Amino acid sequence: MTETTQQPPFGEDSPTSESQPVDRVRQRTVQAGGREVPIFEAGSGPLVLCLHGFPDHAASWAGLLDRLAQEGYWAVAPAQRGYWPGGAAPDGSYRTPSTGQDVLDMIDALGREQADLIGHDFGAMAAYAAASLDATRVRKLVGMSVPYGPQVGTAFLTNGEQQRRSWYMFFFHTAMAEAAVELNNFAFIDRLWREWSPGYELPEAERAALKDTLRAEGVLTQTLGYHRQLFTPPADEAAQALEARASGAITVPSLYLHGADDNSVSVETSDGMEAVFTSGFERIIVPGAGHFPHLEQPKTVADHILGFLNS
Repeated sequence: MTETTQQPPFGEDSPTSESQPVDRVRQRTVQAGGREVPIFEAGSGPLVLCLHGFPDHAASWAGLLDRLAQEGYWAVAPAQRGYWPGGAAPDGSYRTPSTGQDVLDMIDALGREQADLIGHDFGAMAAYAAASLDATRVRKLVGMSVPYGPQVGTAFLTNGEQQRRSWYMFFFHTAMAEAAVELNNFAFIDRLWREWSPGYELPEAERAALKDTLRAEGVLTQTLGYHRQLFTPPADEAAQALEARASGAITVPSLYLHGADDNSVSVETSDGMEAVFTSGFERIIVPGAGHFPHLEQPKTVADHILGFLNS
């Protein structure tokens, strides 16, 4: 493990500094899976990994990390592959078997046999894949904002409303995507947050920190790789078999949270999820929240998560 200079995840003038006491959140790098992975962490005790999605970064978990730490957990939020300079996927893959293996590698790197997983968006997909690849390493799983199961793929094929919500995924396959996203200080990213979470505005300090993550050398193209590989299955038979393993039934106790006002992924795409969870499953729709429920309704979401982890 390699230490770096401790930095707060947001600026000192962050308007959320009272609700998100970032001074108790530490930052360093950890050697995991052959890479030096930046992490934020707080507390000590049973390990909980918090896995971010797009367009987001590990620092946005600061408030939940602190709350988990106060409740006796060692809460760690690693950067997903591609989200830092030099953090490009070593095998070129941003597919869920690879990000799921990253989760298992991080558990190893932190010296634990098992962890609880909390994943949002692409982080939820990584958590599902990790639990499918090796359920013995996952005690409990919390997914947020991106559901799991065959009904999700069906929605992309048949549901015009979900196709409309997901327009950006298809746009990211074009050659103009990087230029469009970067234009006018990442106004594209501001637009996504406004559309996905109506009525919520990411505070300026947090928004600036997120944009700094995305504008770092190589990061934007790397993060777009998640979307560019999403709908194209691998040609290699071994890779196809691994994809099948990483998308199997979830055999660990699981909780799923979805914002009632999510304009990125429809709440209805989570209908029927329980069919692929074999060891207990609960779905909670969070009122007054869009695509980022852990930021929009932090106390409510943390209460649900802790009630589940402590049960």
